[in-house]
Amino acid sequence: MNRQAKCKTPRRPPPKKPPNSQRDPVGVYLRVRPLVAEDEECCIEVISSSTVQLHAPEGFKVNRNGEYKETQYSFKKVFGVSVSQMELFENMAKPLVVDLIHGKNGLLFTYGVTGSGKTFTMTGSPGQGGLLPRSLDMIFNSVGPFQAKRYVFKTDDKNCMEVQCEVDALLERQRRENNLTVPKTPSSRQKVDPEIGDMLKPEEACKADGVDEDSCYSVFVSYIEIYNNYVYDLLEETQEDAIKPKPPQSKILREDQNHNMYVAGCMEVEVKSAEEAFQVFWRGQKKRKVANTRLNRESSRSHSVFIIKLAQAPLDADGDNILQDKNQVSVSQLCLVDLAGSERTGRTGAEGTRMREAGNINQSLLNLRTCLEILRENQMCGTNKMVPYRDSKVSHLFKNYFDGEGKVRMVVCVNPKADDYEETLLVMRFAEMTQEVEVARPVDRPICGFTPGRRHRNQAFREEMSQRLEDRGDAMSALNGVVLSLPPLPTSELTDPNDEITIPRLIEALQNRQNIRQMMIEEFDRAASKMKSMLQELDSNVISKENVILEQNGRLSEKDKVIHSNKTEIERLEKKTKMQEHKIDILQKTTKIYEDDKRSLQQELETRGHRLQRELSEKRRMEQRMQGVVSDTQHKWEKECERRVNAMQLEMQNKLWVKDEKLKQLKAIVTESKTPGRPNPQLHQTQPPPQRSSREERPSREERPPSKRSASPSPVPTTTPVRPRRRRSRSAGVEKWVDHKPPSSLDLGTVLQPVIPNAIQVSAPNEKALSKCDRYVLTHQEVASDGEIQTKLIKGEVIKTRGGGQSVQFTDIETLKQELATASSRKRKSSEGAAASGNQTDGAWTDVETRCSVALEMRAGSNMGPGVEHHGIPKRRKP
Repeated sequence: MNRQAKCKTPRRPPPKKPPNSQRDPVGVYLRVRPLVAEDEECCIEVISSSTVQLHAPEGFKVNRNGEYKETQYSFKKVFGVSVSQMELFENMAKPLVVDLIHGKNGLLFTYGVTGSGKTFTMTGSPGQGGLLPRSLDMIFNSVGPFQAKRYVFKTDDKNCMEVQCEVDALLERQRRENNLTVPKTPSSRQKVDPEIGDMLKPEEACKADGVDEDSCYSVFVSYIEIYNNYVYDLLEETQEDAIKPKPPQSKILREDQNHNMYVAGCMEVEVKSAEEAFQVFWRGQKKRKVANTRLNRESSRSHSVFIIKLAQAPLDADGDNILQDKNQVSVSQLCLVDLAGSERTGRTGAEGTRMREAGNINQSLLNLRTCLEILRENQMCGTNKMVPYRDSKVSHLFKNYFDGEGKVRMVVCVNPKADDYEETLLVMRFAEMTQEVEVARPVDRPICGFTPGRRHRNQAFREEMSQRLEDRGDAMSALNGVVLSLPPLPTSELTDPNDEITIPRLIEALQNRQNIRQMMIEEFDRAASKMKSMLQELDSNVISKENVILEQNGRLSEKDKVIHSNKTEIERLEKKTKMQEHKIDILQKTTKIYEDDKRSLQQELETRGHRLQRELSEKRRMEQRMQGVVSDTQHKWEKECERRVNAMQLEMQNKLWVKDEKLKQLKAIVTESKTPGRPNPQLHQTQPPPQRSSREERPSREERPPSKRSASPSPVPTTTPVRPRRRRSRSAGVEKWVDHKPPSSLDLGTVLQPVIPNAIQVSAPNEKALSKCDRYVLTHQEVASDGEIQTKLIKGEVIKTRGGGQSVQFTDIETLKQELATASSRKRKSSEGAAASGNQTDGAWTDVETRCSVALEMRAGSNMGPGVEHHGIPKRRKP
């Protein structure tokens, strides 16, 4: 089955908006906090109004070579330590408030490390109000005279506004006032929290220009926080239960019909003054999650979002009431966000709940940075990667600002102390990357089509009507005064037909009343004529005004023609502008491609340069190392050649001495054979020589005459000096030894023990001992194949290296072994030649002890050779 043939729920099409190709980058500003202590090291320097330079603190290495590196970062504007809160508001928040009044959205958030001054920048302190109270003050200073009555604008649950008539609004006000459990006192509005009192000075008040006087406005505020990636309403009224307190319920994010994100079920409070709005904010601020950490006494543990909504609707054609049309209601909002500071748990010493809070804060900030990076990549490279807004509540709530229309501005707060240097580097890189993200420029809202100035004409008409009513009231009061001034009639009771007093009195009263009536008629005629003249004057004024209106209509028609011609010209210019913008976009893309290629080539060139420098330095180090190896190898082979030459010379000398001895023996045999009384030489060879007694008395060395040496030539000396092999007892007094005896060696208690006088005995070799000596000996013990302990004396020479140290070159090994004489080791004499005869006696064999009863001592290179007789004392045999 084809996958595309399945039925799917049709997606709701987005609302049609006029195409807007104009985009503006995110405005990033930098504020440097002053140092708390003057003696602290400062690692940030303000170079210009838009550039700062970072210096690495002492003891911090930036690159591998250990050099200190200075980096510069540029922003839209840099504010130093002496900037005032008013100047900061004028540059950053005031344009966003002006756009809010004109129906455009805005987002302003602070970003930085913990303790860098974000909350002070947003909220401020008494006498130094931050961006939030100044924004509220400017809004109400601008739209205060044109505010609608309370509850005329009513919010629904779908992020929209409804308009009620005056009667419904009055009923709503009465119902709300009756539902209040605590009645309001006249002095309750005058009580201000001392912590927020006198935030602004009267001379610092500002007002926006160009406010539409033909519209009515209403301001709504809401305050939320994002804590551990959950959204909570800080203005929600909860019933406190002392026995079992109920935790606050988290809110969810939803999308309205215009694809804007909002917090469902969030409380929106309608406010009518800046003081009331700020008191509502402070009521929620007291509920915000803060904690005491090592870096900040009141560290924010959540992201706070203060939302200001401005609803505006035009007046009707008479300029008296609000137009009852929901489509004509325009809602704009300004979000003021105080992000929690990024921090390292190692510096803050966070544990348990604090560590979890820090992890969630860092994760949300990281996701915000990832979203901006992918958004920048999509805009610059033309890719269509999905931006992970939903991975965090912070980025999900502000999705419509980056994908839709509006102005986005970020205030980067930094602390110049050396302890925050590493985290400040990350903040600077994020801010530098954020400046390259572009947001669609907001468009002006359409005009309703009514004649402008309706409110002013309605007010003038009301004043004129009130004046007329006052004049008519004066006339009527004058007439009433005249009527009330008529004298009363006297009593007209006739008691007698001949009464002549009552009738004349009545006639006189009637005549007086007739005169007064005549006067009243005349006064009425005068008032009527005056009223007629006033009406005629008013008619003439109306006629003149109608003439003026006709004249103005004629001028307006001429202006309409001019406007129509200007519109056609504007359309032509817009088409031309679009064509030029298209060309500019193509050129910008080409320029970006070239800049990217240039940047990549420069980076590749720098990388190759660094690689070449590393290779050159590695080559130099390798050459030095090889030179050292060559010199060491050369020195080693020189010693080896010297040793081999000495060995060959000794071997040749020994051979010559053996030949001389043989010649001497032959000469002695020949001489004895010629002497009379000697037996035949042939007989002497057949008979075995007589056994010489071991106790034979021989003359001592002092009494014996010096023997005659042979005439054989002595060995020819070579050019290489011969290093004589000395005994350990003779060399101990001349050379300095390092006697290395490990602590695990066993004392065998034998006669042959390596005892070196004046030697430095160590259990482990060290540089100090080796620098004082020129010879080295190591006592090593191991178990031989027959199970006995075998001791090896490993000798060597201490050689100084090129690096100033010492190395040991081993030259000789002596082995000492202890054996038990359990059985006699017998061996045939080398002089016995009667191996073929069958009658062998015990005298033909001897043990090793008998054969080694005579020991010869000879020094290599001496003039004494094997031809000289040596007298040894035979060992005493065991009984």
